[in-house]
Amino acid sequence: MKAKKSKDNTAIIVAVIAALATLITAIIGLAMPFVERMASENTSTPMPLATPTQAPVVAESPAATEAPTLGIGSIIISDGVIMLYVPAGTFSMGSEENDDEKPIHSVDLDAYYIYKYEVTNAAYKRCMDAGACNPPKQSNSSTRSAYYGNPEFDDYPVIYVDWNMANEYCLWRNARLPTEAEWEKAARGVDGRTYPWGEYINCDRVNYYDGSKYCVGDTTKVGSYESGKSPYGVYDMGGNVWEWVNDWYSGTYYRSSPSSNRLGPDSGQYRVLRGGSWSLNPNYVRSANRGWGIPVTLRDVGFRCARGTSP
Repeated sequence: MKAKKSKDNTAIIVAVIAALATLITAIIGLAMPFVERMASENTSTPMPLATPTQAPVVAESPAATEAPTLGIGSIIISDGVIMLYVPAGTFSMGSEENDDEKPIHSVDLDAYYIYKYEVTNAAYKRCMDAGACNPPKQSNSSTRSAYYGNPEFDDYPVIYVDWNMANEYCLWRNARLPTEAEWEKAARGVDGRTYPWGEYINCDRVNYYDGSKYCVGDTTKVGSYESGKSPYGVYDMGGNVWEWVNDWYSGTYYRSSPSSNRLGPDSGQYRVLRGGSWSLNPNYVRSANRGWGIPVTLRDVGFRCARGTSP
């Protein structure tokens, strides 16, 4: 009896195990699609992470290159020589003082450059050393036995040069002598003033003869009179030394001269001198005063150069 009972228990256990195995298999069968789907989703290509959006780099356009604006005070410097800009426009030329300055008339000029200072002994010597200029006819000044070639006076205006010598120097500098109209505008501006600085004259503004005494009694270093500058910043346009200009002289030229970029008469016997000198009274250092001379050497005559605005 014991053996039969043991066999029955064994059979029951086997049946239970079989049932459990069947149940487990069924459960696994039901779960597999879900597991496979999850595995499939987890092994697919991952979505890329969002990358912060950066602002596009915009290349800067190069700044436009603008031509410099020229105006009063604009300069060009070449080999140590300073030229000042005189703007284009109209000014009143002449005066009622002397017959050859009449009538007062309007003259329109293109823009140009003019030397800030009178040509000095040292500057002229560079031209002579280059073989382009002849030496001054004399090396002394009124009160100095050694003037030209003496380092003490290197920055003083060259003298004893005639019109042709002055013209040769300016050509060597790729410039020219100023016209009479250019010289007067550079000296007095557009407001009709009597002197480069205005109206009142004394030895603080100019090297001249005041009617009773000489301010210096000879030439002085260029640029010595800060308060005597013209409206364009040009020095020594009155006194110190006379200055050659390009024009031939005519005492009646103003009566029929052209109103624009006038160049003076086509020919003549004398060349125009401007600015007066250290030895002359106030009437001669007026900006409208006109001197003249045969184009030969004079003791208190110098010059400065000018040029147009195109290279």
